[in-house]
Amino acid sequence: MNKEDIYQEVTGLLVKLFELSPEQITPQSRLYEDLDLDSIDAVDMVVHLQKRTGKKIKPEDFKTVRTVQDVVDAVERLHSES
Repeated sequence: MNKEDIYQEVTGLLVKLFELSPEQITPQSRLYEDLDLDSIDAVDMVVHLQKRTGKKIKPEDFKTVRTVQDVVDAVERLHSES
């Protein structure tokens, strides 16, 4: 999975789970301020990403995540560790 694939996956999840329009989502979109997600939404997204990637995502990996690009980078790190 490359960064573009991961970005498409994350964008698709945001659209599907939180009924966001794809136009709202950019790599710089802030999850909480711009996309209006809350901490429960973030946990929901992590659970779905774990299912899609088959990787265990540690909570500390997502503590610093603030933007869509941060999510993509975190998922890419998981893939590079395997």
